[in-house]
Parts: sequence; C-alpha cells; structure tokens
Amino acid sequence: MADETILIIDDNSDTRLLLSLRLKAQGYQTVFSIDVLEAITRARQAQPDVILLDSGIPSSKGFRVLERLKAISTLAAIPVIIVGAEEPAVAQAKALAIGAAAYIQRPVVQRTLVETIEKALASSHKLAKTGE
Repeated sequence: MADETILIIDDNSDTRLLLSLRLKAQGYQTVFSIDVLEAITRARQAQPDVILLDSGIPSSKGFRVLERLKAISTLAAIPVIIVGAEEPAVAQAKALAIGAAAYIQRPVVQRTLVETIEKALASSHKLAKTGE
C-alpha cells in the first residue's frame, strides 16, 4: 500500500473528509488546508508527495494558489492536481498551462482520483531519478 502524503486544499469540510476517507482507504496519509495562507504554510511543513487543490477556494482562487506553489523552489516539484467544477476543457487547459500535473472534474470518481494520483507520483518519482 501507499505511504505517501497528500495535502488536500479545500474550504469545504465535507469535501476534505470525503477525499481523506477515499485516500486513506488506499493507504495514503492526508493533511489539510482550508485557505490560501494556510495552504502555503502547510505545504512547506508537510512537504507532501501530491497536492489536491480545489480550484474554487475563496479569498484567492485555486489557480492563484497553484501559481504561488510553483513559484516557491522548495514546493515547485510537488505535483498539484486541480479539482474543480468549472468547464473542464477551459479549466484543464488553464491548470496545465500554470503547472498542474492534472485536472479532475467534480464530482470526483474514486478510480479517476486514485489513477490520477498514481500517475502524478510516478511522473514525480521519474523526474526525481533523472534529476530533471
């Protein structure tokens, strides 16, 4: 089973709980953040293997958080998966252009969630091994 840590950045407690339960069932550890300021601090502290980021968090939209995460050298290599309810074609293109590893459309399907995380982790591990 997995032992990687996933940071869930989402302002909705029900969504955080649901995602956490789904991920823990797959063996992942989870940590949380509910807003932008806490997200950066939590990411620095936890150094998660993957970040799940709600694209619609208040006070500063998820895409802005993604930009901030990618601008911090110690966090830039962490794969970020955007989870959103926006128009998928537009939101996915925007997320990938900013540096997201993937975009998942709500409602989140368990199989898609796990497969997307596994791909992001595999890609991250491959980059780490090659030193890119």
